[in-house]
Amino acid sequence: MSLKQRINDDMKAAMRAKEADRLGTIRMLLAAMKQKEVDERVELDDTMVVAIVDKLIKQRKDAAQQYEAAARADLADKEKAEITVLEAYLPQRLSADEIAAAIQAIVTELGASGPGDMGKVMGAAKQRLAGQADMGQVSAAVKAALAG
Repeated sequence: MSLKQRINDDMKAAMRAKEADRLGTIRMLLAAMKQKEVDERVELDDTMVVAIVDKLIKQRKDAAQQYEAAARADLADKEKAEITVLEAYLPQRLSADEIAAAIQAIVTELGASGPGDMGKVMGAAKQRLAGQADMGQVSAAVKAALAG
């Protein structure tokens, strides 16, 4: 079953179970997916859906940080609950050691050295690790690999 179909099935299950918060989050995800399909006139595959989920999680994390800075714990908690629902649609994430090893392999393969090659390494890393790792962690690993 495709990830897109699983999300649709989860929406129906949330409707039946009357889980309003979960249903709202899934509907927001489906709306983002539909928007991407309409804007780009494409049929989304699992990789594209994972990229959308990643983007939405990043937005929720940023919003939660801003709400916490403004002492609005109620809104921050809502954002964190949405993150929990969205994370169910991501594949298993790589550990920090696995990310570092993958980045080291990319650096060696590209012959990159020094901070000037960061863009080249990040481009390759985004292609290979999309959906498998948080890009913030990947960026930190690339900086560490190119600095040493």
